[in-house]
Order: sequence, then C-alpha cells, then structure tokens
Amino acid sequence: MTVDQLMVFSSEDLNYITALGPASLGEGPIVEVQQAWQDCLSGSATRPAGVRQVIWDSWQRSLTCGIDPQDCAYRFVDPQMLAARLELNRHLIAGAAQVMTGLLAYNPRGHINLTDAEGVTLHFCGLDLTPVGSRLLETVQGTNCTGLAIAEDRPVYVLAEENFATALRQRRMHCAAAPIRDAQGKTLGMLTLTAEPGWFHFHTLGTVQAAAEAVSRQLALQELLEQQQAVLEVLNEGLVVLDGQGRIKAINRYGRQLFRVGLDVLGCPFRQLGQSELTDEILLHSGESLRDLDCTFVLPDRSHLACLVSVCSLEQGGRIVSLREHRRIREITRRIIGTQATYTFDTIEGQSRAIEDALHLGRIASRSDSTTLILGESGTGKELFAQAIHNASERASGAFVAVNCGAIPRDLVQSELFGHVEGAFTGSARGGSAGKFELADGGTIFLDEIGDMSFDAQVSLLRVLQEGEVTRVGAKKSQRVDVRIIAATHRNLSQAVADGAFREDLYYRLNVLNLTVPPLRMRREDIALLARHFLGRCARSLRKAVLGISPQALAMLTAHSWPGNVRELENVIERATNLAATAQIEVGDLPLDIVQGQPRVALEDVPEPGAGPGLGAVEANAICAALRDTKGNIRLAAQQLQVSRAGLYNKIKRFGLSVDAYRPGVD
Repeated sequence: MTVDQLMVFSSEDLNYITALGPASLGEGPIVEVQQAWQDCLSGSATRPAGVRQVIWDSWQRSLTCGIDPQDCAYRFVDPQMLAARLELNRHLIAGAAQVMTGLLAYNPRGHINLTDAEGVTLHFCGLDLTPVGSRLLETVQGTNCTGLAIAEDRPVYVLAEENFATALRQRRMHCAAAPIRDAQGKTLGMLTLTAEPGWFHFHTLGTVQAAAEAVSRQLALQELLEQQQAVLEVLNEGLVVLDGQGRIKAINRYGRQLFRVGLDVLGCPFRQLGQSELTDEILLHSGESLRDLDCTFVLPDRSHLACLVSVCSLEQGGRIVSLREHRRIREITRRIIGTQATYTFDTIEGQSRAIEDALHLGRIASRSDSTTLILGESGTGKELFAQAIHNASERASGAFVAVNCGAIPRDLVQSELFGHVEGAFTGSARGGSAGKFELADGGTIFLDEIGDMSFDAQVSLLRVLQEGEVTRVGAKKSQRVDVRIIAATHRNLSQAVADGAFREDLYYRLNVLNLTVPPLRMRREDIALLARHFLGRCARSLRKAVLGISPQALAMLTAHSWPGNVRELENVIERATNLAATAQIEVGDLPLDIVQGQPRVALEDVPEPGAGPGLGAVEANAICAALRDTKGNIRLAAQQLQVSRAGLYNKIKRFGLSVDAYRPGVD
C-alpha cells in the first residue's frame, strides 16, 4: 500500500496489520478475538487487549440494536424499492461492474459486492454470493465489513472472527471494503472484497481501495462527459466531430436536425451528410482553424442547407466542424436590429371613407403572398399599411424588414439588398455580409421609395421576383429565399416607365395588388381624431398634463392643407404639446404657417366642443383649404370635399367666400 492509502486507517489498525506480518492477515490471534466476542456477548464493557477498538465499538452497537448473533438470514428491501434503487444507481453499477470483474481475477475463490450508501446490495460477482437487495448495514446484520465501512465512512477490513454473526465467523472469510465517492467527496456506495485467508494479503487492503477510487474516477469522468454532451446538445449550432479518416465520431442534436439524420450516421464518412464546395477543404485542412465560411450543402434528398462553417483541427487527429444555419443567424440579427412589424389594421387611426377603402384593400392584400404596391404621398403612412398587411398575413411570425431605397447610395443598393461576399469590393466586410432579402427570409420585405431604385438593382430585384433567388455581389452562386415583397412609392411609376426611368417588366411584377393611402387633405374628417391621438401619445411621452385642443386651434388644424400629411400633423402636435402652457393646445402653440395661412373666419362662428362637424368655422376653413388647393376650381374642390358642385356653391355663398380670391391672376 502507498502512504496515502495507509493514512485512511487508524494507528491501531496499522499496528494490528504490522503485528500480523506482511504475509497474510489470516494468521492472527484467533483465540483472543473469539474470547473477546464472548465477553462482549456476556455484557462486558471493557475491551480486551486482543480486539481492535473499531471492532469492539461495532459489537457494542450491534448489541444495542438487538442483533441476534445466531440469526444468519438476510433482510431485503421491498422489490419495488429495489427497482427504484437499481435505476437510480445505474451509472454506479455500470461503472463498478467492469472494475469488479477485473478485481475478481486476482481473487478467484472469493467474491465482490457493491452496495449503495445505505448498504443495499446492488451488484455482485464471484463464488460466495450476497443477494441483490440484501441489507448489510450494522443495524440490520450486525458487525460486517460493508456495514462497518458505511458506519466509519472510510476503508476498513474485518477478519472472519471479527464479524458479529456466528455464521459469518464460521465461514472463515476475511473482508476489505472501501467507499466510492463522487467528485464532491460524497459517498455513493461501498465496494467489498471477501476472500479466503490464503488469498487475503497485506496488499489486499490497498487493492480494494484503489479499485474503489478507480470507480470514483470513472464516475467523475462519466459525469464530465455527460456534462459536455449536455453542453453540446443545448448549443444552437451544429457540431460534428470527425476522426482522422473523416468519419463521424459524434454529432449533436442541432447537427442532426440540420442534416436531417439520426445517430445511425456515427462511424459514417462526413461526405454522407451532404456535398458542398467546401467538403474537401473541411476534410483535408490541417493548418489554422477555418472560421465562418459560407457553405451550401446539397443533402441526400436534394434539399439545400446554407450555413456558416468553422473547422477546428484536433492535436490527436480529426477535427470539429461547427455549422450555423443562415436562417437562424438572420433571426438573431433581426432581433438585435429590431426589424419587427408593430402596426396592425386596428391601430391605424381614421374613420373617413377614403381610409376605410384603403384598409379594405389592405386586408385583401394580407390574404395572399402576392407582391403589393402601396402608393401615396410622403407622410401618409405607407409603412404602417405594409406592417399591417404583414401582421395580418400568414407570415406574421416571420421577419419584417423595411428598406428605404431612396436613402441608400445608388452604388450600394445591390449590396444592401442582396448582400456581398468577402472581397467583392473595397471595404467589403470580412466573411461577406447578408443582404436585406436574406434577413427577410421567411417573412416580408418592405421596399419604400421603390421608384428611386437604380436600374441595375431593378434587374436583380426582377430576378428575385421571377426565380425566388438572390445572388450576393461577387458571388458565383445564387441562393433561394422565401420573401413576400411589399413596395411603396410617392412617384408616378407608370410615368417613370414611360420616361424610361423604371423597368416596365418590374413595374408589372410589382403592381399585382395595389392600394393608395389617401393624403390627409382628402380625409379632413380624420384630422381631429388623429390630432387627439397624437396629443395623448405626446403628453405621456413628454409627461405634460395637456388634455385637449382648443376649438380655434382645431379649426386651423382642420383647414390646413397638410403637404406633409400625417407625419407633419404628428410633428405639429408634438411641437404644440411642448409649447402648451395650459391644459390644452391653443392657437398660439401652432406654427406660424398654419396660423397665418388661414382665411379670415370670425372666431365666434367656431362651434363649441362636441358640436357636429360641417358647421361654423371648421366647415368654412375646409372649403377655403379646398379652394386654395384647387386654385379656385369648383369641380375639383367639390370632388375633394366629396360634395356636389351645387352644394358647394350654396356653402360658399352662405359663408360669404370669394372664389376669385383663390384663382391665379385675379387681384
């Protein structure tokens, strides 16, 4: 035994071992031990010199527990409880079984048993068998090697004459036991070797302890491997471990999901998972690690797996291949940059006939994947409609990526939309970069100001619409994307086609479904509703107690022509909320162009709050604004106000307005 192994025994144990000599522990003072046992049973409280203190104390505990030394029957746990214990300790049993078999080779006439920490036999091998399920605690069987080791929680040995039960004493078998512990030092079970005196030597004690420690190390290694496997399984990237010949040693759950395979691929060549342009480089590379290479695998079922591949070579040969799916990377990117749609049809404010018509067409567009073109002036809320269409569609759980084509430099439009490979141009990102279409894969892309797109980008966009594929700038191969396109513009695309500024074939591809978001001047009855909506939001954001809008200010807002549409109205309300010194927005809080641009209308004619629309200054200001917009054209003004020309003439006369004042060239 080593010094470390000897340290677990008491000085008395060591002295006893030394006195017995190095040859065999079986040649001990048998008569003294037997007499001491008789004295103990007779009630003696004084330990005779011929017995170890640890044995004497164990005998005393056995007497206290009422153990009958003549009763040699085993006690067993309930079969149902035993089944549960065997399942709970399956790793312990598996780890100890091989070690026990190896240990038995040096003890052919003995037997070895494994118990849990509570003394229940879990496994055995050898001649003199201890039944599985038997209980070997001191409190059940009296002094025995396994029970004593559990009581002392350390390696012990018990000679035949030191057992408490007569049957065990007469069997003339010596025992040594050692605890099996986990990585934290907690006792998991006991390993006990029983041998005839001729086979039970001085070094047997160290052998049993070394065997128990070997089981402990094996369990710790198994726990570490399970932890590593658990880590591999929860990683959100595919991992494939290859040996030196390119065969699959391990593949985690996500890797099996990517390649659509099971564990039956273990031992198979890596090429069996799929073919790609980088397969040879993955298998043959032996230099520095490869990182984030774009790769597309063609799987056995002819489907495609587009991913980023990294390869790490192992010192002992083989390599680890890491795969991150493009679509998952794009999902993470979208979460980071916040490309999600928030507006729905229910959150778009307005009750006018014009906005209701637009909402109706939007709901129709949401029921299909057809390309949709949204027309309307700047600031009318075209993106709100695009978001609402997306959120009402079957793609609602996918990405919504908005791109302002007019804000991207013309020479970078293709790179932004379709991505680029590394080295495609000066300053290109290392490893390349995905374009907006790839980020929108599985969802919707909103191309705002599509009329400002360059001619070259229009050609690439047409390919996406026709083939469902994008090609990164500088790439040789295209890749499929599943994207629904919603485009928007304030331009007259049909005129742009006639002028040669926009491709005719692309225009027809985009104009499958279309809707027009009406300008604010065409939905004046919504101005008050929108103004109050924006006021509520601004007041909360600015933490100001501004609760309403004065009738005079509301009249001016209603009469304004709003060239910037809803966006302009929102900005005006935010400005007025900041300036408001009272609980409501007053005329003085409005911009000068709105106040000074109003025709003179007596303020006493302004209706009180709650009065119906179409009366007083609100109606007069609306008529003045329409005449100003149409330069005094009664027919167009009537159309804008959605009234008959005769009705408009009557109202002009009623309010004493002059049509000539709005016509050019009239003083």
